[in-house]
Amino acid sequence: MEETESPTEVGNISSKIISIAAGEAHTLALTGDGKVYSWGRGTFGRLGTGSEEDRHFPVRVRFFGSDDDREEKLKIVAVAAGAYHSLALSDDGSLWGWGYNTLLLDPNMDGQIGVPEENHLIPHLLEHFFGLGSPGSSSQKESGKQLKISSVQAGGMMSLAIDNHGALWMWGNCPHPAESKPVEGEFSLVSSASPIPVWNFHGHIVVKVACGNEHIVALVTSGETYEGSDLVCYSWGGNAHGQLGLGDKESRSNPEVIKTFTSESPWDIYEIACGAFHTALLAQRKRPSDTLESVCWTFGLGDNGQLGHGTTQSLSSPELVRGLPESIFLTSVDCGLFHTSVVSSAGEVWSWGMERGLGLCPDARFIGADSGDALSPLLFPGNGMHNDRFQEPLQIACGAAHTVLVADAGYRLWSWGRGRSGVLGNGKTVDCYVPTLVLWPLLDDDFKERESDNTRPNDNSQELKNPEVSVETEKRLSAAMEEMKLLQSKLSLMEQYANMLHGAIFGRPFQAHEILTSLQNSGGLDIVKEWENMLDSSDTSKLIRLERFYRDMLAGVKDKLMKRRIQEVVKECLRSTAARTTE
Repeated sequence: MEETESPTEVGNISSKIISIAAGEAHTLALTGDGKVYSWGRGTFGRLGTGSEEDRHFPVRVRFFGSDDDREEKLKIVAVAAGAYHSLALSDDGSLWGWGYNTLLLDPNMDGQIGVPEENHLIPHLLEHFFGLGSPGSSSQKESGKQLKISSVQAGGMMSLAIDNHGALWMWGNCPHPAESKPVEGEFSLVSSASPIPVWNFHGHIVVKVACGNEHIVALVTSGETYEGSDLVCYSWGGNAHGQLGLGDKESRSNPEVIKTFTSESPWDIYEIACGAFHTALLAQRKRPSDTLESVCWTFGLGDNGQLGHGTTQSLSSPELVRGLPESIFLTSVDCGLFHTSVVSSAGEVWSWGMERGLGLCPDARFIGADSGDALSPLLFPGNGMHNDRFQEPLQIACGAAHTVLVADAGYRLWSWGRGRSGVLGNGKTVDCYVPTLVLWPLLDDDFKERESDNTRPNDNSQELKNPEVSVETEKRLSAAMEEMKLLQSKLSLMEQYANMLHGAIFGRPFQAHEILTSLQNSGGLDIVKEWENMLDSSDTSKLIRLERFYRDMLAGVKDKLMKRRIQEVVKECLRSTAARTTE
């Protein structure tokens, strides 16, 4: 295979994505230099831009403001996204939150971003952890070691954090552990704006955690230290669909071990993810092996095939996803509202669940053989260059109905699924059924860099000190960006029109690989030749659909002509009658 120049050879740390998180309709991206970018739906302030305006491509999240010296000194090391809120963790252990903050259980309470106010349009420092002791330490306040947050997670209307002692905290709408087992049918979430410690794991270390709308899954050490394996998988919370994997549909207020993944289990769990009402885990066998092999387990709600077992049945116990190839190593997994996606170390992406694994609700225009829920894993097409593989994949993240992949060692982002509100980050607002490039790195940064390279004066020049040059550059940049937005808007409208027309004729939306050959090669269009080529390459079912479409259109035209002819005859009769009456 011919080698191509890797983006890592020409990239820099400020444009390298090291982590992503997807909410209901927004995405967060963290760069290697500790900066956060967001895009998608802006409702409730989830983007942290200071407004509720949608963003169609990535925009920088400011924590202090562009003119504050602290902005450049702040280094974010982790991000998390709930349904409508966002979290960011800095390298000093401080935690920031923004977006939706009103608890569903009590509209008068605030919670999931951890501040005693309503929704926040910009990041707000969460101060509740200051001065607290860790439930993971030997005493409430371990001497000489201040509590700091080391990782953060979010889902639905709740937020989770693990501190430097390995203890777990949660706030928002949480399944809070109770001292006694709740009465069956009386399980409920607890609303809290302040972090609640989970004391159940005292003496152990919580290594990873994930949460859905009502449930939590955690990987916890079997002993007091973390040796890199022998993790036990716990779950608790709402369990109406079996999403806890405990073999029944009883909700739990206290963590319980999933029997399939105890310390004696032959499986070593290393990744966990929660959808709204289902769970997915990646595992490998504990025994030594010459090959890197791994498997995916799923359980919970299966109505749309999001469990990947070939059926729409829900499961209350973990079951292996059999549709994935053997002898592969899965590096990342995530769950959307009704779909699940995984990526392998070789760059292959599989997805399953609602609407062919896209997570999209069914669309009347998306019909035929290519429509319907994917009950088993489907291999997604790559970037068209590497045999359905993405180079150097890092992480996959699922929103409610969109998916984002970090590839090329962090220098490229791909997205697909729902495109409304700019969720895909490609500058458009249309759904995409195949991977499309996110506009990254930012166009304005690239423009500024080129502008600087093209106009950089000699060292002894006074041009750099001339403020008029800077003002003129900003004006040119602003004008270019406005023109780009206008062109993107026109392109979006044209794509919507093409999709509707193509869908009406062929039963599915238009895709990029279907651009006509003569139009690609010459910019012109030989409509007669292209029509003949299309007919020659069509199978019988496609020809039958074309014939049906032609008959329907022809019948409609004839009907319209007949109605107009009748109207003309009636009008002529009325005029004749009126003329005779006047005589």
